Amino acid sequence: MNAPRTVTISIAVVAGFLFLATAAATVTGVSLLFPSPIWEGLWNLNPRAREGFLRLGAVAGPLLLALGGVTCAAGIGFLRRRKWAWIVALALFAINGAGDLVTLVWAHDLVRGGSGILVSGGFLFLLTRPGIRGSFD
Repeated sequence: MNAPRTVTISIAVVAGFLFLATAAATVTGVSLLFPSPIWEGLWNLNPRAREGFLRLGAVAGPLLLALGGVTCAAGIGFLRRRKWAWIVALALFAINGAGDLVTLVWAHDLVRGGSGILVSGGFLFLLTRPGIRGSFD
């Protein structure tokens, strides 16, 4: 596989994850703003997250919707190879990795924290490769 094709695929993968984050943040934000039995199955997948968001109070839903807006804009900008989108993606994966490190250290959750660190670290590694980074100069 030649380098330009690898870069194009890598950019599509990162953008795809940003769009998945958009969907997750948006659905979660809507479910917090408009509680309904419809969302119970979703919350059963991660009841600890629900507890955490509920502790944040009324601000959690709007914050998640704002995050969804940021990740969506970053995904679009990433596909268009905008430098700001590369910076936002780098920041998002770094913040996510830091959160996973906190989960690992304070909650002693090796599976969630450790796997999250590996995934975030993988994306940070990918984003900083010369071919990817150079696509956004």
